[in-house]
Amino acid sequence: MLLLLTLNACVAAAPFEGVGRSAPPGAPAGTCWDSVIIPARIETVTEQVLVSPEVTSPDGTVLAPATFSSHSRQQITRPREETYFETPCPEVMTPEYIASLQRALAARDLYSGLITATLNAETRAAIRSYQAGFGIDSDTLSLRAARSLGLSAVDLPGST
Repeated sequence: MLLLLTLNACVAAAPFEGVGRSAPPGAPAGTCWDSVIIPARIETVTEQVLVSPEVTSPDGTVLAPATFSSHSRQQITRPREETYFETPCPEVMTPEYIASLQRALAARDLYSGLITATLNAETRAAIRSYQAGFGIDSDTLSLRAARSLGLSAVDLPGST
């Protein structure tokens, strides 16, 4: 029994097991996706609740003021949102492709770094800035942005 437990402890999990994002329902096979998650906004709402009304005399004089109690509760003011967007698949993201991406972003004054052919922080910031116009708040390159930059082929209707 001790030997079996020792052997199980020596078996390491795959280094990238469970990493990656699933495609949205109905996505075509062979396509790659990422998502932007906007967390829910939860606010604390505090209200004053009447415990007992004021007591007045027949002539309108206040004999005892009203009493109130504070009640706080959490309220979701914006639900969680998850938006999927199609991305170039990993095998497309070669150093040559990334260098072309950096040049395309530089031509639009969004990237001023060296052409390194790597997805460095400056390249990712430029991607995020470029994609903001498409409503995508992500530093992962979307297929829509790649096509807009002239880096990925555009599928035309009826062409197969």
